[in-house]
Amino acid sequence: MDRIVRRAGLTAMNEPPKSVLDPVDRLSEIIFGLLMALSFTGTMSVAVGDGEGVRGVLVAALGCNVAWGIVDGVMFVLTTAVGRARRLNFIDTLRNAALPEARRIFIQNLPEDVRLIISDTDAEALLLRVRALQSTGLRKVVHPQDFSDAISIFVLVAASTLPPSIPFLFIDELHIAMRLSNAVALVMLFFIGAQLGRYMGRSPWPMGFAMAAIGAILVAVTIALGG
Repeated sequence: MDRIVRRAGLTAMNEPPKSVLDPVDRLSEIIFGLLMALSFTGTMSVAVGDGEGVRGVLVAALGCNVAWGIVDGVMFVLTTAVGRARRLNFIDTLRNAALPEARRIFIQNLPEDVRLIISDTDAEALLLRVRALQSTGLRKVVHPQDFSDAISIFVLVAASTLPPSIPFLFIDELHIAMRLSNAVALVMLFFIGAQLGRYMGRSPWPMGFAMAAIGAILVAVTIALGG
């Protein structure tokens, strides 16, 4: 039953906030950063020429991912606060509503696979446990840990731009620098996708090739547009 309570998002109100940056979150943020770098550097290469254009693409790519990292971090804090507020309101509803109405709302909000296997007796037992939860009086929807996680997200997104940017530091010809940058990003996407597949408990290769394929499509579109 404890597992069902956790899956329903009904953990104890006095639990300390936990970081949501699990391996999937971390890998996803790096993937977003790499895809952003691929698309943005390609777009910039269409608009600039050689020589000074190489430095311009590098600065633009770094600036883009820094800006996106800030936006992503801010949105993380916002969405986390909204989700936490909804959870607080949901538990308040279960506590204050009449038992039949509370039971209906509780069952409707259980995960679908849990609803298929849980009996009315078990559901009511869980509901009564939820209604008996002691409130600590802490109603904050934003916790200090959220800002720590937001900074981690910013660092992940911004740092993911660095390896694909290395060719622009040493190669003056924009076309060659672009292709090497694309190659670095595709290799990174492959290995990160493989790690994601391994974390899912499946073969790492399909997810690795899928991530690399997405990046390759972006590169192909860029080349088709003249990048």
